[in-house]
Amino acid sequence: MIELDHLTKRFGSFTAVDDLSLTVETGEFFGLLGPNGAGKTTTISMISTVLLPTSGEIRIDGVRLDRKASREKRKLSVITQEYSMRQDMTMDEVMEYQGRLYNLPRKTIREKSGELLAFAGLTEYRRRTVRHLSGGMKRKLMICRALLVEPEILLLDEPTAGMDALSRRQMWNLLRQVNGQKRTIILTTHYIEEAEALCGRVALINKGKLQKLDTPAALIEELGSFAVDETGEEGLVSRYFKSREDAISYLAEAGEGASLRRTTLEDVFVECAGRKITQG
Repeated sequence: MIELDHLTKRFGSFTAVDDLSLTVETGEFFGLLGPNGAGKTTTISMISTVLLPTSGEIRIDGVRLDRKASREKRKLSVITQEYSMRQDMTMDEVMEYQGRLYNLPRKTIREKSGELLAFAGLTEYRRRTVRHLSGGMKRKLMICRALLVEPEILLLDEPTAGMDALSRRQMWNLLRQVNGQKRTIILTTHYIEEAEALCGRVALINKGKLQKLDTPAALIEELGSFAVDETGEEGLVSRYFKSREDAISYLAEAGEGASLRRTTLEDVFVECAGRKITQG
């Protein structure tokens, strides 16, 4: 279990994370969503101890996390937005280097590397250097490298950024399998459909503050499960309705070009990001 207790991070006069409190259960796939500058990456950086909180604390299984809490830190592995691998290394060399950093026996490194690369569908590319891998392959390799040390918690900061649609779906399947091994995953992403597809619960944060916390389905239901889109002088306007009957009733009176659809988590995100929302 990961507990964020009144977590705050300031950079001078700027507050990046503002009194954030939430709990992530063991084995949960949890999403952190918000617009650019909302505080998602800062939160991940504090959980990984790259940054220290200005105030508040983080606890893992009841133990306060700081840079001295080596046992708790070993439970964590972080996958950042940036590719942090030497370009002239092969996949095997990347995995071996990671294993040596953690003092794993060479035999263990070889065995686990083979299993993980096969798990990610990368076996046939294992002798290819990083510079010759596609973006999707690099992301998968970063996950394999993180899993080599058997972390209990994976922190994923925009893991599918820059991927094409096929590679993104392949990554989703890989992450589902990882989570199926009872590993806790905390995900930040700008792809809202990604969070809706993967996460059991999501926290919507804006300007460092927690705005919503629930399952994607519950957040959608709260806004209204059905949407009617209309294009007017102010552009596209969406109205949300609790029932399909109410939405159809409104649609019958709406102007030409109005359309009915199901509400998505992206609609909830847009509301929390500050756009005008009209509910029926």
